Amino acid sequence: MLRITDARTGEPVEAAPARRGLTRVEAHAPGFDTTALRVLLVADLLVRALELGGTPVWALLSGGRDQAELRAGAAALGIRPFEDTRDVGGPGLGETQVLHVTAGSGGAAPGSGVRVAVAPVDSVAPAAAGDDPAVLRFALLSQRRDAPVRLDPAALDEARDTLADWRRAVAAWAHEPSRPIPDEVRAELRAAWEDDLDVPGVLRVLRRVRSGPDLPDGARFETFAYADRLLGVDLTRDLGSPA
Repeated sequence: MLRITDARTGEPVEAAPARRGLTRVEAHAPGFDTTALRVLLVADLLVRALELGGTPVWALLSGGRDQAELRAGAAALGIRPFEDTRDVGGPGLGETQVLHVTAGSGGAAPGSGVRVAVAPVDSVAPAAAGDDPAVLRFALLSQRRDAPVRLDPAALDEARDTLADWRRAVAAWAHEPSRPIPDEVRAELRAAWEDDLDVPGVLRVLRRVRSGPDLPDGARFETFAYADRLLGVDLTRDLGSPA
């Protein structure tokens, strides 16, 4: 069960307290900058994690200015579309939990519900990641959501190199017979993302799977493909490419 720290109280709470009950994830992004994009990215990760656990989710975007730019930037990062709170209005559709994702613990989040705080990104303007926006997404995933991120050329280069290496490896593993994900590896992945959305913990598990000597390549492939349902960085993009 996914547990998330409520910034209002500092205490962990169940993100979906009622089994199969609808959870509303509302991202609050009043303007367009890289911190706002990180807010939407964290909301997207929450939606993915909840859906992987079988929870139905209603994703909304509450914001002010620069909405067209914000939505375009989010789409480039592989963030799935949010409904607009201005179009929906009124109370939710019988949801049993509301998660407000905001920039910092003091971000605007009207009404009741859990406040999910997102630390700022050290970038005056949205950072460029070249021809592959997944590089920026991967760089933002490298730190826990409550830790600031500095997006300098070194951080983007590291993200680009790791992403390229993992995609090459996944493409190579795809040529081997499929093997199931080991139960202990699947449990480690879920334990990481269900512990306050610890995405860096997920990345650490994948690094061990990448370099560990004892797993068949088919199991490595299935592990990376499974984890990418949360990460959303298109790790299988190079399938079918020449070795």
